[in-house]
Amino acid sequence: MVITISDPLDMHLHLRDGDMLEIVAPLSSKTFSGALIMPNLVPPVTTKEAVNEYKIRIEKAKKEHTFTPYMTLFFRSDYTKEFLEEVKDDILAIKLYPAGITTNSEGGVSGFDLEELSSTLNAMSDLGIPLCVHGETGGFVMDREAEFIPIYEMLAKNFPNLKIIMEHITTKEAVAALDRYDNLYATITLHHLYITLDDVAGGLLQPHLFCKPIAKRPEDRTALLNVALGAHPKVMFGSDSAPHPRNSKEAPGCAAGVFTAPIALQALAQLFDKHGALENLQSFVSDNAKRIYGITPPSKEVVLEKSEYLVPEIYENSVVPMFAGQSLEWRVVRAG
Repeated sequence: MVITISDPLDMHLHLRDGDMLEIVAPLSSKTFSGALIMPNLVPPVTTKEAVNEYKIRIEKAKKEHTFTPYMTLFFRSDYTKEFLEEVKDDILAIKLYPAGITTNSEGGVSGFDLEELSSTLNAMSDLGIPLCVHGETGGFVMDREAEFIPIYEMLAKNFPNLKIIMEHITTKEAVAALDRYDNLYATITLHHLYITLDDVAGGLLQPHLFCKPIAKRPEDRTALLNVALGAHPKVMFGSDSAPHPRNSKEAPGCAAGVFTAPIALQALAQLFDKHGALENLQSFVSDNAKRIYGITPPSKEVVLEKSEYLVPEIYENSVVPMFAGQSLEWRVVRAG
């Protein structure tokens, strides 16, 4: 069996910088037509110059592959409308992190004071710049996303013309919120479609499956599967592929992040095939994102066939992928 995916898009991708960027950028650019690049570097990407300089580094690191890095700014409440007008053509979205909630998010938002946020959000709304949100509170780790839903609702109600993307949703509550507000959308990762918390910590701890937001309960995974496999028009693929060096994952104080970029399409094809939904994979990994963001990525066809693919144990003696050393049922046979 063979399938062809046109213009696959990853609408939530961490490429890091420096040596890590050189390792991981080609692994996404080989099989994806484009990706939304997260801005939580050190320091975070907050200026026009930083956006363009980071894009140049990505373009160089992606090698010869056809691939568009769609850039983002790290949200700040003091962005002026004049600044956003100047940078608008260089970015696709702005990413909001609650302060300290995940990797390199210390400069994020502390509290969600509507008056403090409104200047930037009104300007974004007027200029048509989407807001991407890491939606977690600082509460008990299993409840953080569900506790954040009222904040999404506050934002959706007060800024009805602002396109809001709930990033890497993991709960049935977030899925339910999708259909309550016209301006709420969502990305879903590969790993949250596959695993629950039991896979991470039910037996021996699996550090390469530890991520934020943390994997949740079986009923949450079922809710995610229902909308992803069903090609819900407001849901799109965002890997949240988050590479860390092996010694940062297999260590006390394990870094949060699952590295899925090089095996994402193979594993998604396996999952959609298992559930008899291969015809909806194109919408999930491309068509919905094109429509939601209003983008036309460079043309790329990725051909996958149903035959065994052995996932590498490690890339460049540094980064361990999800399913390391395991066999998947689908492989990429051509991309270009």
